[in-house]
Amino acid sequence: MAIPSPTGVFDILPIVPNDPWRAVHLWQHVEGVCRQLASDYGFSEIRTPMFERAELFLRSIGDETDVVSKEMYIFEDRGGRHLALRPEGTASVIRALVAEGVFTPVHALRYFYIGPMFRYDRPQAGRFRQFHQFGVEVFGVGAPEQDVELIAMMMQLYDRLGIPHLKAYINSLGDPVCRATFREALIKYLSGHFSAMSEDSQRRFDKNPLRILDSKDHGDQEVVAGAPSILDFLSTADAAHFQRVQELLTSLQIPFEVSPLLVRGLDYYQSTVFEVTSGKLGSQNTVGGGGRYDGLLKQLGGPDLPSIGYACGMERIINLILKEGVGDTVVAPSLTLVILPLDEKARTKALLLAEALRQKSVRTLVDFSGKKIKQSISAAAEAGGKWLLVLGERELETGKGSLKYLADGSQTEVALDELDVLVHFLNSRHGKE
Repeated sequence: MAIPSPTGVFDILPIVPNDPWRAVHLWQHVEGVCRQLASDYGFSEIRTPMFERAELFLRSIGDETDVVSKEMYIFEDRGGRHLALRPEGTASVIRALVAEGVFTPVHALRYFYIGPMFRYDRPQAGRFRQFHQFGVEVFGVGAPEQDVELIAMMMQLYDRLGIPHLKAYINSLGDPVCRATFREALIKYLSGHFSAMSEDSQRRFDKNPLRILDSKDHGDQEVVAGAPSILDFLSTADAAHFQRVQELLTSLQIPFEVSPLLVRGLDYYQSTVFEVTSGKLGSQNTVGGGGRYDGLLKQLGGPDLPSIGYACGMERIINLILKEGVGDTVVAPSLTLVILPLDEKARTKALLLAEALRQKSVRTLVDFSGKKIKQSISAAAEAGGKWLLVLGERELETGKGSLKYLADGSQTEVALDELDVLVHFLNSRHGKE
């Protein structure tokens, strides 16, 4: 009996006829673009464990966020330790860097990561219990130029992937002092509309009222439309920082909109926050977002350095490139040559020849299945092979074989032992078409 996968997760395979977004070549393409982008911007890769001590996320994310209160996978291992599957990447990156002592001496650090995250949530379009993120983190730079560089970098990613029609939203949450003053004003306003708010917002009212601002509930949205704006509570320094961010975005010709209701979902954010959305993904329309989290590094045992980062959802990116038709241009790597040996001696020759070609970076497959020739030729075409070489008694005696170009059936005779000539021919322009 087949064992189904757990709810909310999925497999990524070479061929997925019904769900093309799960095709591995698309994932490899997007990951490759992400890695190149990170390299171009001077980031180094960091890889952290997929599970951590639960207290790491309880301290960093905030125990009143939806991620911690409703979505985090927490379990006890055989040693009685409380562990959690990572729901996001920032806290793990900080924990790793603090543990390794890389902040001595103090200098700016730039890291990126690509990997799976986990949240227990109701599976729906664009939302899974295991999902994947590309993210970057910068430590030690508090300038508004750094904020803008990361927004520009995120927009550059979508541009390189061929995704148009995206919109950037920005806001400032200020520092802890001005945010506390705003929080009091917001609570005072919301208390007069408490009965009109959703059950989730009523639950958040006492401990996390700022999250009510970006509620997706229509009733909540009507309530917060008249709420005070956090932008009216910014300190002089925070207001100047945010104004500079807007000026720089304008100078880079990056379209954006100031959204006073944008707060992001994690408690560690302050000052600049941002996200990018698409009109083609329905309710789950955010494809990436981030912001400043000055203070979090110190909270988790490191030095008090300004910090900022963002993360992008890989699933949503891949869905977007398919919706835009860009995914159709991304093709899986094809085989250059399929060798079909007809007997035992030919299988030995095929094995030796294939290994020699692979050492020359020629993608080669040997069909050892023993199928009939017609079946093997069909299988070679389905496998994406460009050339087919049949090895039998005649080919072994003469040392020559006939290469069949599967796209049009044309054939070319080649010397099997003249390896460099064979490699040059297979890699020629005609051979790559």
